[in-house]
Amino acid sequence: MRRNAHYYIACAAVIILATWLRVHNLDLRPMHTDEAVHAVKFGELLEKGDYFYDYDEYHGPTLNYFTLLPAWLSNHNSYADLNETVLRIVPAMFGLFLCAGLLFLAPGLGRMAALFSALFAAVSPAMVFYSRYYIQEMLLVFFTLCTILAFFYFFQTRKVVQAGFAGLCLGLMNATKETWIISVAVFFIALMSAIIWHQGRIQLQNKRTLWRGAGIAFVAFALISVLFFSSFGKNPIGIWHSVYTYFTYFDRAANNSIHIHPWYFYLKLLTYFKIGEGPLWTEAAVLTAAIIGIIAIINKNNKAHTDGILPKFFVVYALLMLAVYSLIPYKTPWNLLSFYLGFILLAGIGVAELFRMISKHRTKTAVGFIFFFVIVHLLWQTFLGNGKYDAHPANPYVYAHTHPDIFKIVDRLQDISSKQPEKNNLYIQVMCSGKDYWPLPWYLRQYTQVGWWSHVPARQKLAPIVILTPDLEADFVEHNYELSPPGHRYLYIPLFEEMMYLRPGIELRCYIRKKEWDVWQRTGAEQAFP
Repeated sequence: MRRNAHYYIACAAVIILATWLRVHNLDLRPMHTDEAVHAVKFGELLEKGDYFYDYDEYHGPTLNYFTLLPAWLSNHNSYADLNETVLRIVPAMFGLFLCAGLLFLAPGLGRMAALFSALFAAVSPAMVFYSRYYIQEMLLVFFTLCTILAFFYFFQTRKVVQAGFAGLCLGLMNATKETWIISVAVFFIALMSAIIWHQGRIQLQNKRTLWRGAGIAFVAFALISVLFFSSFGKNPIGIWHSVYTYFTYFDRAANNSIHIHPWYFYLKLLTYFKIGEGPLWTEAAVLTAAIIGIIAIINKNNKAHTDGILPKFFVVYALLMLAVYSLIPYKTPWNLLSFYLGFILLAGIGVAELFRMISKHRTKTAVGFIFFFVIVHLLWQTFLGNGKYDAHPANPYVYAHTHPDIFKIVDRLQDISSKQPEKNNLYIQVMCSGKDYWPLPWYLRQYTQVGWWSHVPARQKLAPIVILTPDLEADFVEHNYELSPPGHRYLYIPLFEEMMYLRPGIELRCYIRKKEWDVWQRTGAEQAFP
């Protein structure tokens, strides 16, 4: 009884820790371009009730639809009213659900292995960072875990309701991100491999029950997929687009010239990453524990939970997922979560087996201290990654991220507009080559008069405030002083004395018309040049 109490207290502590790491100060980090794009898509759904799946961009609809819940609960009814916390709480909660879901693997892995896996997931810098990121990745990883759980319990209980739940989770994977096909393909290969490895010792129930379960799973999968991709009946063509999209993504994975990285890209991020004076980032301890877990599972003399089919499944699943993602040239850091889940589970098995195999009290105590140090070190990196280095290139999980200067720009614009008679109706022009102005649409969402350009518009009157990239500055000067007719040529003043950056290497120049500058100064401007 006491042992049970200790176990449940430990589980509760892990969940509390995971919750705090994921939900505190969600609004501190600048919005990434991808987050801002998804926010705009969600804003259309929130305000108009419209969502149309785009087979070329933006991934699946689950993120948008699940975000409706926190928006409604917090009484945010328009895009302009939204904030970072309302959006990021969605992946944060799914990251928390992932940690809790790992505990439900206890019947197949053993209590301690499941607990250690949940703890690793709770404090992992990668898992925490992307749980606070408004993209689809954490939802996909959670639905993948639920699919694995459902199939495991189906084989254990022989209840078709578990097959239905598996189909539902597969449908949610499909409706989340196109890379689900990698996870599901590897899943079935790993499942068949584990059954063979297990020498057929799994009870596959009678054929009638098996086919009935497969049929129910397929119906659930199809129903969920059709509902989400058709926008719950409003956009039937979205069902076809959910199939056609793979022509785009297969081509992008093989032939895209951006986001191309070497095969070891993900392993480098997880094992050894250091830039300049930044700290050394590593989750090598987790991978080391995973190797111990693999060895324990392969060891046929083992008599613990590692002899079951589920640990064998995770060995094949984790290694094959790593191989597939490493071989695909197109790589972004958040994609590593899909294969890292398997290694976190193997790491939990490895630590549990290490404690089980050690009989000497002193040795077990020493291992306990090492494990404690590993957790503290992971926590330290997590604090850095979501604090001081939350938008810094020295963080391995920061990728083409928005520069913190965005906050200075937004604060200055808010101060200026509040002093103008137009308030939030003040006209602002944004001119960035190649339309490379994201995530500014998110940060300027409260302004009703904003023009977006990839060039300096020759036929447009210049706005009181102009934001542009340096390569367009000469065209801006020519437009104002040469092309504009007399009476429409204005003096523009830089808003900042120092350089402002949208992202590292992407500079922004911000100008204000002298008329609005004078109003700002007369009505008590903040310090003009910090």
